[in-house]
Amino acid sequence: MSRKTSSIHGLKSYLWEIAHAIMGMDTVKRFDRIVAILIQLQTKRIVKAQELADRFEVSLRTIYRDVRTLEASGVPIVSEAGVGYSIMEGYRLPPVMFTREEAGSFVAAEKLMQQFTDKSLGAYYESAMFKLKSVLRGKEKDWVEALESQVSIVPGQVLFNDKVPNALEILFESIAERKQVFLRYESLREETPLERHIEPVGLFNENGFWYILGYCHLRTDYRHFRTDRIHKIARTSLDFLLEHGTIDEHRSKKEEVSKTKVKILVEKSVAKYIQGQTKHYGLVSIEIKGEEVEMTFMTTDWKNGFSRWYLMFGDYAKIIEPEALRERVVEILAKSQERLSH
Repeated sequence: MSRKTSSIHGLKSYLWEIAHAIMGMDTVKRFDRIVAILIQLQTKRIVKAQELADRFEVSLRTIYRDVRTLEASGVPIVSEAGVGYSIMEGYRLPPVMFTREEAGSFVAAEKLMQQFTDKSLGAYYESAMFKLKSVLRGKEKDWVEALESQVSIVPGQVLFNDKVPNALEILFESIAERKQVFLRYESLREETPLERHIEPVGLFNENGFWYILGYCHLRTDYRHFRTDRIHKIARTSLDFLLEHGTIDEHRSKKEEVSKTKVKILVEKSVAKYIQGQTKHYGLVSIEIKGEEVEMTFMTTDWKNGFSRWYLMFGDYAKIIEPEALRERVVEILAKSQERLSH
């Protein structure tokens, strides 16, 4: 195929060639899927057939057939058994088009990026948004413009230290290039920030905060670091010394730690307000019992995390089991009473 794919005219002609190739089949649905496959093939260096099958909820056989259709239409696809598909280096197709709903989703994404990432990544996303808007049609541009000034997102906590405006940018770069980073970090157990080198494994957002999961060379173990407690972060030329696997693997190991079964009864009028937090504490089941709700948890930290969370609504609840949790709550209340009386 010629270089006409570098223009919108070429794009329309190109899509027509694909449509012509599959004419006579379940054209609309399959056409949409094949175009989506083509776009996805351009998002990564290698895309596995199973990855495509999972996304589109079709069989591997269907994916093989769709890829052959793209090849027959002139797309230079390189395939390797057991590895996946890739598009020949240098081949590019401009974005097909965005629907009104997709364009609208950019607004929410932009607001989230501005508030829930550091200033550096937020600026990069703003630049990317200008490029995305440039390919929208007139009506979609109007749709986005109408929404932009009417959507506001305010985070509940301070997510980053103002002294480190590019923390996520450096961490993303570190993970991708497998380079250690230097941190000056303030933990809850230390009075002053400590300096350390870490190998970032990944990042996750939980309960409104960003966390880094990384191997700490100071502690010679994996640790969590909250981004708002970072006082300084810097790139280094030091390579990773270890193979870490994925962040999902590490977090699943954490979930395999021994858990304690907890049962509580909560008044219905209050239960609905705490349900958004229950997953974090290991909720496994809910059972309605008259005017109360019985909640069962499997938690890894009943002594501190769960017990203190329970105190937030304890005057509307009752602990069924374990007895040790009831004793711990009484202990915390006694200490609080002692402090209040002095």
